[in-house]
Amino acid sequence: MDIALAVIGGTGIYDLALEQAETRQIDTPYGTPSGALRIGLLNGNRVAFLARHGEMHSLPPHKINYRANLAALKQIGASRILALNTVGGITEHFAPRTLACPDQLIDYTWGRTSTFSEEPGTEVLHVDFSHPYSPLLRHKVLAAARVVGADVVDGGCYGATQGPRLETIAEIRRMHRDGCDLVGMTGMPEAGLARELKLDYACLAIIANWAAGCGDAQEITLNEVLDNVAAASAGLPELIGELARS
Repeated sequence: MDIALAVIGGTGIYDLALEQAETRQIDTPYGTPSGALRIGLLNGNRVAFLARHGEMHSLPPHKINYRANLAALKQIGASRILALNTVGGITEHFAPRTLACPDQLIDYTWGRTSTFSEEPGTEVLHVDFSHPYSPLLRHKVLAAARVVGADVVDGGCYGATQGPRLETIAEIRRMHRDGCDLVGMTGMPEAGLARELKLDYACLAIIANWAAGCGDAQEITLNEVLDNVAAASAGLPELIGELARS
């Protein structure tokens, strides 16, 4: 049976309620992925799941082997990737406990291996990245949300920062001026690598907190983040199951 959908889970999302699940350890030419792949059934369709930070959240954003993660998912036959990213909200429509499907991206990261063209002798890939998230898969995410009655904000710009520390108020102000609505640490190079592998890729952002200086943000705590992720993601299995069916 083909893989209908692959899901990459972010902070607070370390498992997916898959039936008849099997665990597969995958090696790739780029090393080992963040953890074992879980492959099973969701809504009767075969779905693969990978915890981006590892199942014990042992990998900080800049140490994730993004190339191995994407290569492993392609190796098992996945062609559609739904990235779950835990983020902070910058602008008014992106309050904590909101879900969003962004359509644009700004990369503020540095020092990460961001291409499969890294090794000598490999093809140099100049992929079109005008629209960093696959429009068709975004459409299907939003359609699945409507079917299951989930509120998902359509659009927005994700700003990817280096981490693992959170941002200063001044940095968030700059990102706001740049047009960012969301801030996270793992949106890149993941999206760019997916494009190089010709994978359909979309982000479903889980807003866990207001970014520094936004909304009613005071000190951002891990407990607050995890509580908000749990509340916002309660209906995700149903939404993802509907997306896998589409």
